[in-house]
Amino acid sequence: MPDSKPRIIAFYLPQFHPIPENDKWWGKGFTEWMNVGKAKPLFPGHKQPKVPTELGYYDLRLKSNYKLQIELAKEAGVEGFCFWHYYFGDGKQLLQKPVQSVLNDKSLDFPFCLGWANESWEKKLWNKDASKNILLMEQKYNGKKDYKQHFDIVYQYLEDSRYIEVDNKPVFLIYRPNQFQDISSFINYWNELLYEKNGKHFHFIAHADEKENAFEKYFEKGFDAVYSNRVQAGAQGLQYNFLRTIQYSLCKFFLLPRIVNFKSVVEMAINKDDCQLNIYPGIICGWDHTPRSGRKGYVYVNFTLELFKHHIISILNLVKDKPPQNQIVFLKSWNEWGEGNFMEPDLEFGKGKIAVLAKCLKNINH
Repeated sequence: MPDSKPRIIAFYLPQFHPIPENDKWWGKGFTEWMNVGKAKPLFPGHKQPKVPTELGYYDLRLKSNYKLQIELAKEAGVEGFCFWHYYFGDGKQLLQKPVQSVLNDKSLDFPFCLGWANESWEKKLWNKDASKNILLMEQKYNGKKDYKQHFDIVYQYLEDSRYIEVDNKPVFLIYRPNQFQDISSFINYWNELLYEKNGKHFHFIAHADEKENAFEKYFEKGFDAVYSNRVQAGAQGLQYNFLRTIQYSLCKFFLLPRIVNFKSVVEMAINKDDCQLNIYPGIICGWDHTPRSGRKGYVYVNFTLELFKHHIISILNLVKDKPPQNQIVFLKSWNEWGEGNFMEPDLEFGKGKIAVLAKCLKNINH
């Protein structure tokens, strides 16, 4: 479709400010920066720690930091942020202050939406017995009364003119749809509640984690669209082929993280099914989970700006012929520093990732 612009929606982590719960679990003043700053290289050529430059080790309690993020995101061509939203049931939220600050300040003129990170928080002990992980905050699904309480929290954001919509329907992404047994009832009930409020329905998006195109089940459950997430699901699936199994066994023996070539990741990201109207592909700007997971993490090696450019162009070509409202591409992520997927300037690339994305978006219809 000529002269239409792909809608780049970047996942946004609100972890960069202290909260009482993290103080209790991890120590006074904990934020994601502590994991980022103490990361160490685990093999020759492993580029850790990641060091922010222009924005520094920012604190999201300060509005000025978010303003700088907006400037950079606009420069990159990002349409808006998808804030991770942590609701655990019984009215309990965590890390909600950044998006509440955005809601309360209309001068922060940048679109946003919510992605419900519906999973329990655990303190992982990284041993063979996963049952020994310590549960910090349990994700609960407590039925209709609680769904209503959750809706009332979310609705304040939906009323904002900056909230991202698709065909006049507010976007709401669900991270772990397969872990929510009552998901169909939840979707139907929230659509009823929203229609009563303003005559609209949601545009529900499922965050898929399958290696194959097993997406039909999400539509059957009531989702309007799927974020295909092929890059991450595919890269993790590589461990199941014979050669990759041998490699991972060797990595484990030598106490190395699981290493994946970024070029292979880029190849896995392309699938013609993502040309469909209601399947949204994704761009990934790197991955290195070792600041959080140590030697149990995945590391995408051999990331270059040239390969990143190739990756972006191939994804944008999947959506360019869709109707403008559905030319959605999720960017993973704007600021996931602890997972090594971030667009913000750092010591290694400067503003290179931002410049590459901006150029690709500028040239996609020329």
